[in-house]
Amino acid sequence: MKAVYFEAHGPLDALVYGEIDDPVVPDGWVKVRVGACALNYLDVFSRRGMPGIKVELPGITGGDCAGTIAALGAGVDGWEVGARVLINPAHVDDTSGHFEMMGETRRGAMAEYCVCRAEQLIAIPDTVGDDAAAALPVAYGTAYRMLFTRGKLQPGERVLILGASGGVGTACVLLARMAGAHVIAAAGSAGKCRRLEALGAHETIDYSVETIDAYTRSRTGSLFRGGGYEVVVNFTGGDSWVPSLRSVKRGGRLLTCGATAGYAPPTDIRFIFMAEMSILGSTGFTRDDIAACLDLVADGRLDPVIDRILPLSEGREAVRLLEDREVFGKVIVRPDLDDAGAIGTGAA
Repeated sequence: MKAVYFEAHGPLDALVYGEIDDPVVPDGWVKVRVGACALNYLDVFSRRGMPGIKVELPGITGGDCAGTIAALGAGVDGWEVGARVLINPAHVDDTSGHFEMMGETRRGAMAEYCVCRAEQLIAIPDTVGDDAAAALPVAYGTAYRMLFTRGKLQPGERVLILGASGGVGTACVLLARMAGAHVIAAAGSAGKCRRLEALGAHETIDYSVETIDAYTRSRTGSLFRGGGYEVVVNFTGGDSWVPSLRSVKRGGRLLTCGATAGYAPPTDIRFIFMAEMSILGSTGFTRDDIAACLDLVADGRLDPVIDRILPLSEGREAVRLLEDREVFGKVIVRPDLDDAGAIGTGAA
């Protein structure tokens, strides 16, 4: 089969598009013909290599996959060849407690075919296309869990979202707006801010011009005069961590589900105790979180933001766009497109 893979960890040039052996289908597993694969930062981190995480080599990334069942392993019941399915990319073995992630600890969907356990399958409603379905698990499932399962976001609350132009960020904007929150979305350019306003953000912050804590104080006042926001979402870490602490209202919540810009930033404990804030971590998503998002798409209440769709042969370019933060929303790779079939114009 055709795939985008790497023989060893390294920079972007480590990615190769070419032929690789078809996956074997173990008992209890299924083989899925990939219809659409959505990219996430795990596609960058897995290729680079992560301390303490062993990646199967040759490595194939791609955690988000929608497609059709191509073959059933022995012992699989309740599914038929040809059924349209979305894969829950995360799996925890009930016996050993071992965690697996498609595109990370085992091969993913940046290929014509992939395999997964039958219990990882979720049926795709007829009204939902492969591209929209593939966009959901990692980004929208993570955002849904962070905002609602962990963060208990309420209608009328003000929520500041950092990194709002990416996959998880745009998911947070759409879901928070849907829940009746007042959304303040931060991004790194005027063009991205305009697109966030078009998505429904009530306010935007171009942090290439103004820091988020300066914006917060200028709009809401000082901490002891009621300044700050009820909820601040930060999944980037790095240099944005302390400004995020300074933007939380007394008694507010800081939500985090990642650290794409650095996992060991400096902090300022004074703001944590003076604001009496709660810092809530959220790890990934569950099957129920993904299913809830899929239902929202099927009902017409949620339309995932897709920046562009590229053929599998341009998989390395798709990863580069993500790595260089040149996207607004999700990047989708589809094996059924040829080099002339790319869709979308990309982020402003």
